[in-house]
Amino acid sequence: MMDDPSQTNVVRERDTTRADDIRMGAQILLRQFNIIAAAEVTLPDGRRADLFGIDPKGRVTIVEIKSGAADFLSDNKWTDYKDWCDDFYFAVDPDFPQDLLPEAEGLIIADRMGGEILRPAAPADPIAAARRKKLLILYARKAADRLARLERLVGKIMLDDEGA
Repeated sequence: MMDDPSQTNVVRERDTTRADDIRMGAQILLRQFNIIAAAEVTLPDGRRADLFGIDPKGRVTIVEIKSGAADFLSDNKWTDYKDWCDDFYFAVDPDFPQDLLPEAEGLIIADRMGGEILRPAAPADPIAAARRKKLLILYARKAADRLARLERLVGKIMLDDEGA
């Protein structure tokens, strides 16, 4: 008998880390701009965006979280994300050495309580319509699946937030 997939890996247990604090603060900030972002979203090319957000017009924002200099210097896959979004940002904490980050990219400073955009995302060509549709469907399905698994886990139905 196969395991019920709705019961496996529903919630990842982790200690609070610097990256978690940056993620929470960046999500709070994005929501202030009416961008609803989910963490750890796998893109069609197999890469996983740290934060993948969508605004009411369907514009896609990807945020790459960097918890320290070593994290940034050991990872150059962030350039691949730019093909999948309208706006790209790095998100770091206030102690991150900002001079390491490319000046042409958006920059968010964040901690557990919120964040601030220090540098706007660089202007980019809009995502092609077919790619945007694919991403929006992917995001909707992933979000609905996560919500359904969470509702099953906690035994309650999540209602719409009328203020969203």
